[in-house]
Amino acid sequence: MAEPEAADFETAIAECGFGLFNVFILISAVPCLMAMVFSAATLSYVMPSAECDLKLTLLDKGMLNAATYAGMIFSAIPWGFIADTMGRRVVLICGGWLDGFFVLCAAFSQDFWQLMVFKFIDGLIICGPFAVVVSYLAEFHGKKHRAYVMLFVGLSVSVGGMILPLMAYCLLPVHVFFNVGQLQFHTWQIFIAITALPSLLSGFLHMFLPESPKFLMSQGNYKKALISLQRIYALNKRKSRDSYPVKKLTDVTPDRSDVINNPIPRRSRQERCQLAKQKLCDGLMQLRPMFSSPFLGLSLQVYCLHFCQIMCVNSVRLWLPQIFATMHTFRMRGMNDTSMCAVMDHNTHGRPIDTKSMEEECDIHQDPDMYIDNIVVAAVGLAGFISIFPFLRISIVANHILKVFLFISTFLVGGLYFSKTTLTTLILSSIYLTMMGVCATTIISMSVVIFPTLMRTMVLLLIMTFGRLGSVVGNVSLPIFMQISCVAPFLWLCTLMTIAFTFSLFLKVDVQQSLN
Repeated sequence: MAEPEAADFETAIAECGFGLFNVFILISAVPCLMAMVFSAATLSYVMPSAECDLKLTLLDKGMLNAATYAGMIFSAIPWGFIADTMGRRVVLICGGWLDGFFVLCAAFSQDFWQLMVFKFIDGLIICGPFAVVVSYLAEFHGKKHRAYVMLFVGLSVSVGGMILPLMAYCLLPVHVFFNVGQLQFHTWQIFIAITALPSLLSGFLHMFLPESPKFLMSQGNYKKALISLQRIYALNKRKSRDSYPVKKLTDVTPDRSDVINNPIPRRSRQERCQLAKQKLCDGLMQLRPMFSSPFLGLSLQVYCLHFCQIMCVNSVRLWLPQIFATMHTFRMRGMNDTSMCAVMDHNTHGRPIDTKSMEEECDIHQDPDMYIDNIVVAAVGLAGFISIFPFLRISIVANHILKVFLFISTFLVGGLYFSKTTLTTLILSSIYLTMMGVCATTIISMSVVIFPTLMRTMVLLLIMTFGRLGSVVGNVSLPIFMQISCVAPFLWLCTLMTIAFTFSLFLKVDVQQSLN
């Protein structure tokens, strides 16, 4: 009997089709993607309610906004190593459960330092599952559906950004205050505890999913990869696993199924050290082109562009709930001056809460209407992403949209300084954040095409790390500029946007070109 013809991954995954399994894996990814949004933005909604209880200064607020991103910076490369050596599934399961646990710990925080430490750990952990889930989804879909999977990822993140202010609208205005022993609990702590649910749900759902067949093939474990593909085929086609037409897999990596799946003699410490050293050297050799022409200059250009634009956009996005809360307070008190300078002055010097019960309990509850503005901003961002994303697949549009949007956004962020009403601030910030979201997506899409396979993952990892570093620097720097003068933060933001726009002028790429 003739030996069956071996099939590569694209052929094997195409035979599985699209069905029930794919629907389940997409549903399982949604909580993980939402958990990332919740981790990054939860405190920006909590701080207007928690600032009295935690005695937060302006700099404290900036440090809390930056804490999660700081954690992500430290853990990005270790998580990448774990995912590439131990597998995607273990990161998604363990990362989900661990992140949920530490978010719950954050909900028990009684002071500023406890909350900042636990949010730092939250960022340290959620970075792994978020980075892995995108690869995990791509590796379970063929060429035909992979582009739509990336659209689904973007939509899920946008939906998460919209659900968070909706949750704040429903929960944060509600009065909750009780003691458990020496611990005091307020509404904002219940809100943080609820944001742990997506992480816990993500860890639970991924327990029922197999390891990525593409990862198993890259490790030389073709036997388990074939079992994984047979399982997908059976669920999608409603047929037996034995009827799967592919009987043998092939890839660049030699078949090591027998070695991996069977016990091997224990190596000596010297042999293990030598093996680890060899793997490290092989990995560094693959990255050598990153430090030579033309990729060194190109990668530094992309890192600087992303650093500036993410520093700017997250400085605005994470402070926006505080800005809208202050404007709403002004309207409730009948104050006519709701200009941006008045808002900055209020947040810089602070104003005492003029209610006796609030002073006794230090339990501030915001009016539900103050969250409407944040919901509108999120809705505009979601609608903008849906309408603009299809055009990004057109080469000439993708090549120019980054430059055009960065140029316009420079004037939008500068225009916030001249905003005198809540409506003007709402319109300017909605358009600005939508355009900047498209710019961030475009940078990632362009980088996938620009850089070759052997350095692509590391470059994308470094791009995201520089973006998160920008978020940390931006959220710590913004309060300092606010204390200098009203105009200082806007001049700083405009300068960052101008630098990002200048770098974009030298980026030229055809998004439809073949991958290297």
